[in-house]
Amino acid sequence: MVALSPEPDFAESIPNITIPAGREATMPCVVDNLGVFRVAWIKVDTQTVLTIHNHVVTHNSRISIVHNGHRNWDLHIRNIKEDDRGFYMCQINSSPMKHRLGYMEVVVPPDIINHDTSSDAVVLEGGNVMLVCRASGYPPPQISWRREDGEHITLRSNGKEKIKVFKIEGEVLNMTKLTRKHMGAYLCIASNGIPPSVSKRIWLQVNFEPLLKVPNQLVGAPINTEVTLECYVEASPKSVNYWTRENGEILITSDKYQVYELENVYKVHMKLTIRYLESKDYGGYSCIVKNSMGEAEQSIRLHELELPTSRHRTESEESHVSFRIEEHFTSNDTTTGYKTLDSRKNLYVDGMDNTVHAGEEIKTPTRKLSPEPDREIMKPVQKRPPNITAGAVPSNAFQYHWLLDLILVLFITSQLSAAV
Repeated sequence: MVALSPEPDFAESIPNITIPAGREATMPCVVDNLGVFRVAWIKVDTQTVLTIHNHVVTHNSRISIVHNGHRNWDLHIRNIKEDDRGFYMCQINSSPMKHRLGYMEVVVPPDIINHDTSSDAVVLEGGNVMLVCRASGYPPPQISWRREDGEHITLRSNGKEKIKVFKIEGEVLNMTKLTRKHMGAYLCIASNGIPPSVSKRIWLQVNFEPLLKVPNQLVGAPINTEVTLECYVEASPKSVNYWTRENGEILITSDKYQVYELENVYKVHMKLTIRYLESKDYGGYSCIVKNSMGEAEQSIRLHELELPTSRHRTESEESHVSFRIEEHFTSNDTTTGYKTLDSRKNLYVDGMDNTVHAGEEIKTPTRKLSPEPDREIMKPVQKRPPNITAGAVPSNAFQYHWLLDLILVLFITSQLSAAV
């Protein structure tokens, strides 16, 4: 009796695999008891025989067979392509024929189709725009839109109600009644779960006439200081910006002037710093902007600002002391030889220059004395000269007493001489 050899059979099933395009793939086939039989690999959808036993029969150079020992007959494919997607069959040429199937899924990362996708767009303010983005890949990519700066996208529902969103799904982005706030970079993002996701940057420019805003049209600054004048510009396309004087002189950066700008999309902050202010620097200045849509101009008037002056006060400036002396003469006695006088005078000793000044009439109590005039010395009072702050009375009061006595003597002598 002759012993029969065991029938060949597959030791395990062929797994389904998923491979990104461009990579390498191996589909295993393990056979027991192969004996004199042979193993072949066939691509099912095209009915193409790829390998028979140790030989590659297809003309595809990316395909090879890996035979490890007696059991393994692995199909190896390099640089996987989308065309490689499908069912593969490992077959034993026994009778009856035996086979196993495995599926190879080929995935493809997304890729933007440039010729089907919008490029940068220029639209007038108030107009409409439609941006389109298409991408290839497997599985088919999902398209979304967002702004590069992270700001929301403003849409209109039924052409009226505004809707603000941060992300929009779909190949087409429709925006109507555009304003300058729509201006910026938009990202079309394609993703299908196979890294990496890809995006395309599309710049949307909204053109409009220049707009100028001046926060302060009247600016004051003292002599010998510096001052900065400011203008705020909104313009698209980008404008030509400059400063001028009233006489039309265009100002540029120099030792006298510093001209600089801070830009942000369609906004520009214009600044003009004027150093070492002189009298001739005061007057009118203009900021002017021009672009293909139009031009604008605003004026700023610079005037001199007078600051209060400070001065060091001396002891004599801090104190301006006046002494008031009152003389009242009355006499009805003609036998005395005195002239009849009925007058009241104020005399002031100026503490600043030690001079005597006649003042205005004041009302104080008096006494009638005859024939000799009596004198009543009043308390010293402080008199504040113009623009000088009165201070304390000097501590050296002796000088004022001496002056007072001298003045009294001179005054009485002059009155007596006049009476004689």
